[in-house]
Amino acid sequence: MIKSSVARRYAKALFELLDTKSLEPTRAGLTELGRILSETDSLKHVLASPAFSLEEKQEVLSALSRRLKCPPIVAGFLAQLVKKNRVGFLPEIANAVAALVDQAKGTQQVAITSAATLSPPQQADLRTRLRTLLGRDVDLTFQTETSLLSGLQIRIGSTIFDSTVKGRLTAIQALLTKE
Repeated sequence: MIKSSVARRYAKALFELLDTKSLEPTRAGLTELGRILSETDSLKHVLASPAFSLEEKQEVLSALSRRLKCPPIVAGFLAQLVKKNRVGFLPEIANAVAALVDQAKGTQQVAITSAATLSPPQQADLRTRLRTLLGRDVDLTFQTETSLLSGLQIRIGSTIFDSTVKGRLTAIQALLTKE
């Protein structure tokens, strides 16, 4: 809980410094940086180790942000995270910045996972239905996962709507083994 509130404060501070044209590049860059930090043990080690100076840690993150084409303000923000020993919060901060950007744009991120690839008309139909249900524009990402067998899994924020065969079988199994 504390980690998410700290992340939201840092995200809000960065968001207030951004202009409208740098919202999306910042969002994309921070999201990718957060993903890289979560998945790369050597980067975690460099950023957590006292063997590396603050300047070295800042330079590593600055080089990554430049490579990801982040606006220059992001490098300064990352330097502050290093200075305040808050780099470990970067994935949560990236999520909070993404939520603020969505709120400012009036959009909602929705991830749709299906057992088979959806055709463009099916994708357009889903976009229209979700836009109507949510009362705002939606930014959809589509994934295919054959293990779902059939149906859709829709993730809106932290809520998942699962109408897949695999999801229903799992629910039935849990119900039967509960007794």
